[in-house]
Amino acid sequence: MKKARMNQLLRGTFFVLLATMLLGFITSCSNDDDDDNGNGAGKSHKVVFKAIASSGTNIDVAVYGIDGNPTTASSLSGTTWSSPEVTSEPGAYNANVAVNAIGTDASSTLKVQIWVDGELKKEGTSSGQYLSASASYVF
Repeated sequence: MKKARMNQLLRGTFFVLLATMLLGFITSCSNDDDDDNGNGAGKSHKVVFKAIASSGTNIDVAVYGIDGNPTTASSLSGTTWSSPEVTSEPGAYNANVAVNAIGTDASSTLKVQIWVDGELKKEGTSSGQYLSASASYVF
């Protein structure tokens, strides 16, 4: 019963986190009046999302994507996860990832990463027994 309640709590937290990331994307796009897409925006990118957890931690679910196109990977297990390589559309704005995991105790850790064109661009971390880590990268 306790595990089921914690899973529901983790999933609820995860979806709130995802909604927050998507809302941030929508808000940032509505404030973008500049037609000059500097810093690599305007071209396509090869993106890989990764998660690395401490020993004994079990990665449960990941949501990742580019702009408003999320993909959910559920029923995961183990201490590492990597998405397939995703190619962004030219002019894509950002990449987002959020991952949930259950650790062995309060000292467990979870790190998520966004790799763009073979280069690590952003990391997010979480610690505790019930873990939720996210990261967002603007091209």
